[in-house]
Amino acid sequence: MMFWYWWGFSLLCLIIEVIVAPTFFFLLLAAAGLLTGVAVWLVDISLNTQIFIFSILAIASVGIWKRIGKKPVPKTDHPLLNKRGQQYVGRIFTLYEAIENGQGKIKVDDSIWKVHGKDCAVGTKVRVIAVCGTVFDVQIVES
Repeated sequence: MMFWYWWGFSLLCLIIEVIVAPTFFFLLLAAAGLLTGVAVWLVDISLNTQIFIFSILAIASVGIWKRIGKKPVPKTDHPLLNKRGQQYVGRIFTLYEAIENGQGKIKVDDSIWKVHGKDCAVGTKVRVIAVCGTVFDVQIVES
């Protein structure tokens, strides 16, 4: 009658999955417990072997889920849509505030961005070469 414990464990994992954390983790444990219960129902197996079978099935189910459960990243014609700063790499802007001690500002459309680069005066043309968070790394554009 040991298989009932495994099926009860599977039911408990299903309840936890539905109520607490819909992440498929407890669903995978429930499947491993159900299969272990079926194995115990069919063949008389010692407790150590049951735990071993459950462990192998749980690890295998998580591994299989990681492999086939991944959602592919959809291709888009706007790959930088949510990476606003990356959209400006390579563009040339005029300094809004002089770069002093390596820090200054540029005006991009209707917003002002902090920049890092070599010291230079207001009105100097700079090219955005990288983005670190919300700060642009710039270099002076030679005319």
